[in-house]
Amino acid sequence: MKLTITKVLAGLMAMSLALPALAAPTINKGDTAWMFTATLLVIMMSIPGLALFYGGLVRAKNMLSILMQVFMVFSVIIVLWCLYGYSLAFTQGNAFIGGFDRVFLNGIYDPVAGTFAQAATFSKETMIPEFIFVAFQGTFAAITCALIVGAFAERVRFSAVLLFVVLWFTFGYLPVAHMVWFWAGPDAISDAASLATVTSNAGFLWQKGALDFAGGTVVHINSAVAGLVGAYVIGKRIGLGRESMAPHSLTMTMVGGSLLWVGWFGFNAGSALEAGDVAALAFINTLLATAAAAVSWMIGEWIFKRKPSMLGAVSGAVSGLVAITPGCGFVGPMGALVMGLLAGIICLWGVTGLKRLLGADDSLDVFGVHGVGGILGALLTGVFASPALGGQGIWDYIANKGSAEYSIANQVWVQAQAIGITIVWSGVVAFIAFKLVDIVIGLRVPADQEREGLDITSHGESAYHA
Repeated sequence: MKLTITKVLAGLMAMSLALPALAAPTINKGDTAWMFTATLLVIMMSIPGLALFYGGLVRAKNMLSILMQVFMVFSVIIVLWCLYGYSLAFTQGNAFIGGFDRVFLNGIYDPVAGTFAQAATFSKETMIPEFIFVAFQGTFAAITCALIVGAFAERVRFSAVLLFVVLWFTFGYLPVAHMVWFWAGPDAISDAASLATVTSNAGFLWQKGALDFAGGTVVHINSAVAGLVGAYVIGKRIGLGRESMAPHSLTMTMVGGSLLWVGWFGFNAGSALEAGDVAALAFINTLLATAAAAVSWMIGEWIFKRKPSMLGAVSGAVSGLVAITPGCGFVGPMGALVMGLLAGIICLWGVTGLKRLLGADDSLDVFGVHGVGGILGALLTGVFASPALGGQGIWDYIANKGSAEYSIANQVWVQAQAIGITIVWSGVVAFIAFKLVDIVIGLRVPADQEREGLDITSHGESAYHA
């Protein structure tokens, strides 16, 4: 028996020695399976998560309206993403926008050779199918556009929403996504010269070294600024300050917020593109920061308003999710804890004190949570990504290990530049898009329709029946 086992082991060793070295990057099935799961989780964040979260916050007469807006914005953007959005965001063009190599998803499947293109991850010689990368990033684009509608809920034409998001997605979202996230991938880097080539061909903010793991600038600041501009351009709701505009179903909002929390693990940990250590780090950071923000918001509200509210707890959780997004794969758990605790308190001020200062009717506090939380998170990522504070620092793809060099001051300055560019870009594009839509079809529903509610007047339906 011992002799037989020895012969088998010897044979296996001989076979392993005879295997050729890895000649080219190959698909990792474990990573691929994780990316399918992560993509489904992000879809759940939008529909039903965001839809129910927003739906509970509006008045009953506008419940179906906001559900319809989120549902159809998501659907329209997915179509546009596959037609041209993916190509303009994630192929090489210039520092600000991509090219047309993947228009209509052309070139991903080769019917003659019968082969599928692969997408790079953050590890050398580790790939996933390009189609699942397309789907994953498409859900990011779709939820970003859907987030915007909460800022001017209950008073905008449905057709205006759709036309606006087409314009803003094309000229607002795609350039920012390209600037922040586009690069050739690690397999293109082997020495200083190839690193310089990859860097020079990457997106503008990637070249500068901006850190945004899962969308602090691309998703949250980008959408929040567009929403705030919309709130200013469209104007305040009729009766604001005189009539009750309390959420009609906090139960619905709590359910939607909980779905957002669960789905966000796909959003953040999925952005690692691999089922490995960095995904696990993003996962625990997302869990911890969100819980910490819910606690700090609740305590702050308890102190200043004397009563902790369900709306406050859920809003606190969302603020933590937003704040940790840019740094979830870069900072350590204790950094995530601090970011979450600060996000809860500062975003509480964002939806109270700052909202009064701004004077806009941001209906569902898109800027107060996503804008303030995104800015805070992007800046603090520059601080807590430092290895001295438990972070991951900057990865050296030439040595294929973490770089020993990290300057908090320099990185925070880079982060601030990324924030400023995103704010200006999104704000200008949004303002022009809103004005164009207003000229072409009109932004706002007539006053009598707004008073009756958009469910009946825009869609001929009611969410509830007496």
